[in-house]
Amino acid sequence: MIAVSKCLLGENCRYDGGHCKDEKIMAYLKDKEFVAICPECLGGLPIPREPSEIIDGKVYSKSLKSVDEAFRLGAEKALQIIKEHGCRAAILKENSPSCGIHWVYDGTFSGKKIAGKGICTQLLEENGIRCFSSEEIE
Repeated sequence: MIAVSKCLLGENCRYDGGHCKDEKIMAYLKDKEFVAICPECLGGLPIPREPSEIIDGKVYSKSLKSVDEAFRLGAEKALQIIKEHGCRAAILKENSPSCGIHWVYDGTFSGKKIAGKGICTQLLEENGIRCFSSEEIE
């Protein structure tokens, strides 16, 4: 069983109210069992919502309101779902403050990316879940 970011499956759950459906991911999952997760929605954040970035280890919206608690709650809920379904791996949306695997935005809201992991990715990896970027799936 694999966990997958809902936005990659075409669900309109991104901060801007859209999705980033990935046909490569859809094809990869065709004969596999998976569970869809969106840590940001699980944490109670609305759709749409202000973009958020990690600043000094905490998550803030563009207006510099702390949304760290919601991101961490969503990560905990995602981990719980993943454990309940026996998932050993997750395919997550790169660059996201929740799900970034290798890259996240730098906290300046300028579009610049830096090496780093999202809040949910960090928690999943700490709990033995192998995380893969959506960009790594072929």
